[in-house]
Amino acid sequence: MADVSAVPGVDVPPAPPGPGMPPAVGLGSDVTVAPGAVPTPGPAGPSGGLGGIRTELLSDDRYAETGSGERVVRQNSRLLKVVLGDELLARQGSMVAFQGSIDFDYESSGGAGKFLKKALTGEGLPLMRCSGRGELFLADAGRQVHIIHLDGAGLTINGKNILAFEPSLSWDIERVKGVGIAAGGLFNTRIEGHGWVAITTDGDPVVLKTDAPTFADADAAVAWSSSLATTLNRTVKAKALIGRGSGEAAQLAFQGQGIVIVQPSEGDMVPPHSH
Repeated sequence: MADVSAVPGVDVPPAPPGPGMPPAVGLGSDVTVAPGAVPTPGPAGPSGGLGGIRTELLSDDRYAETGSGERVVRQNSRLLKVVLGDELLARQGSMVAFQGSIDFDYESSGGAGKFLKKALTGEGLPLMRCSGRGELFLADAGRQVHIIHLDGAGLTINGKNILAFEPSLSWDIERVKGVGIAAGGLFNTRIEGHGWVAITTDGDPVVLKTDAPTFADADAAVAWSSSLATTLNRTVKAKALIGRGSGEAAQLAFQGQGIVIVQPSEGDMVPPHSH
């Protein structure tokens, strides 16, 4: 029989390995197998091990701690990260984690006047003062977190939507202008000055610029520019159709130049009684 290995253009496959010989490795491979050795498979499962633990939580950057170097940043859409050096006022119970040396102290309501307003209006803003050095993580029941920087402006905020703010900002409880006691009396917290405030929303909010007459359900309106004029707008004909929060067709009306932040929820709803 002719030797085909000598014929030009004819490729001859390599002979199978004999007994006890390792499989042949193709050209270009960087794998070397010693005679008699058994190839070892790579590690199974997700990569990114640390201290004997391997998980996609370590290898996926979405779960890594944010290292922006800024004093305050959103760790993710539901978690606030603050690098402490200066003090901070935060909602009591909002701390979910911290690293470093941080102390937490009860923050008084800021005088007898604020204490009385809180007692009479129910506009609660229970605060703790955070001090020390380290990294602090804050959240509130998994709600969306948003950071707002104030440059001398004022922001009227529903107290239950305030997560944290700088002590350099002044705050007080005020009755919403244009909404009298006879209309049920609506009280919110006004924060103003220079600094940042973090708020929460139940879902992704919409920010409305008040360049046209603007109306919002009183329970869905999270915050608005304090410079806006507010009144109560009643729509008697449509009271069975609009506004689920209060059970009646009444909305806050805003006029002026500013913004209104509205969440897609009227807050905690009380289910109807079945008896």
